Formats: sequence, structure tokens, C-alpha cells
Amino acid sequence: MTWVAVPVALGSAGLAVLAYAAFRVYLGVRRFGRELERTRQRLGPKQSALRGELSDLQAARIPQRPGDGVRSS
Repeated sequence: MTWVAVPVALGSAGLAVLAYAAFRVYLGVRRFGRELERTRQRLGPKQSALRGELSDLQAARIPQRPGDGVRSS
């Protein structure tokens, strides 16, 4: 009967190790998500400013005819 108890105990121990590893991964993902959100909030105003500058530059650009431009030879 002890031969049945040994594999059951080893299986339970293996599941405990997997549960611990899964919990550590879960905590890491939560921490990473918080870091991403903090970075997104910090970079939001700068991104808006850059988008504004880009739209200003596109509005101020002089349209060219398709034939004009840099020629390479």
C-alpha cells in the first residue's frame, strides 16, 4: 500500500511547486502591468505634444508635384 502513497505524495508536491511558480508569475505580471500604466501616464502628455507638432508640420508642408523631388542616378 505504501507504493500507492509515494506517487500520490510526489504528485501533490509537484502540484504545490507548480502552484507556487504560477503565483510568482501572476505577481510579476501584475507588477509589470502597474509599471506599464505608470509609464503610459508619464509619457501621455509628451505623446500629445509630439502629435500636435507633427500635425502642425504636416499642415505647413508645401505640396509638391509628383515629378519634383530628389533624383538619384
